[in-house]
Amino acid sequence: MTEACETREVLLVVHPDREATRSAAREVAVRLAEAGMWLRVIDEEVLRLVEPEDHDMPCTVVAPEDNPAKGVELVLVLGGDGTLLRAAELARPAGVPVLGVNLGRVGFLTEAESDAVAATVDRVVTGRYRIEERMTIDVTVTLGGKVVAETWALNEASVEKASRERVLDALIEVDGRPVSSFGCDGVLCSTPTGSTAYAFSAGGPVVWPDVEALLVVPSNAHAMFSRPLVVSRSSVITVQVDPDGSPAVLTCDGLRHVELEPGARVQVVAGSVPVRLVHLWDGPFTDRLVHKFALPVKSWRERHDRRGSRGTEPS
Repeated sequence: MTEACETREVLLVVHPDREATRSAAREVAVRLAEAGMWLRVIDEEVLRLVEPEDHDMPCTVVAPEDNPAKGVELVLVLGGDGTLLRAAELARPAGVPVLGVNLGRVGFLTEAESDAVAATVDRVVTGRYRIEERMTIDVTVTLGGKVVAETWALNEASVEKASRERVLDALIEVDGRPVSSFGCDGVLCSTPTGSTAYAFSAGGPVVWPDVEALLVVPSNAHAMFSRPLVVSRSSVITVQVDPDGSPAVLTCDGLRHVELEPGARVQVVAGSVPVRLVHLWDGPFTDRLVHKFALPVKSWRERHDRRGSRGTEPS
């Protein structure tokens, strides 16, 4: 007697406003169906995106409040890094890995490009992928000694001025000791994963994802000492909003927002729950960095020698 095998299921999260999404989502749905796998989506709009009117796809719709990632094999993302970060909100509490297909611009967190949908689904079907755990941060906001908010981030937690016309007066502490205070546009507390995102744009260093560290990156600080800091994974970072200053806002991964009153303290520590990312292809982080940022890897001398000593192609 043959035992019935357990149904394999994938949660699909898409960027609904991209033209490329429809064809990519339909291709994913068809290929998974042909492999005998079920597709799970979180709203009727995505269901209409993947399901032809004349054909019933093996697909279920689950409301976001019902923990839609629970029980699936992985979360498949069609979009850019923003879409993947939204998918990570669903996947993290369920302990499910996330696989991104880039339909955006840089897509640093995504694993495959839009022209590799077929190969990506094939690897999912055959189980030819590995999973890497990425460090997160846990964020706690207190005011007057009372906890007013708790949240988390995969990329970064940013404390920024609430009004364009104002300056954020912030005090930075590491492990309970003050480091510096200054007026600024904001302060970013980032993971190594987030070092290539907002923190990079603010002048922070690129940190390899397997480095166990946290970053503190001031944004447009009015101070002699406002360099980015790289601290231990075990460190406790605190950003305090000046009690006599202007209000601020905390934003985590560009998704979760908390208004900060003057005197609020934002504490950042290494997260207790990681985000699991799917990797399809072997290769060092260096190659990803060069590819995603289109970095020039040939020296000026090599380029000059190819053109000849007078700037023309050699005969």
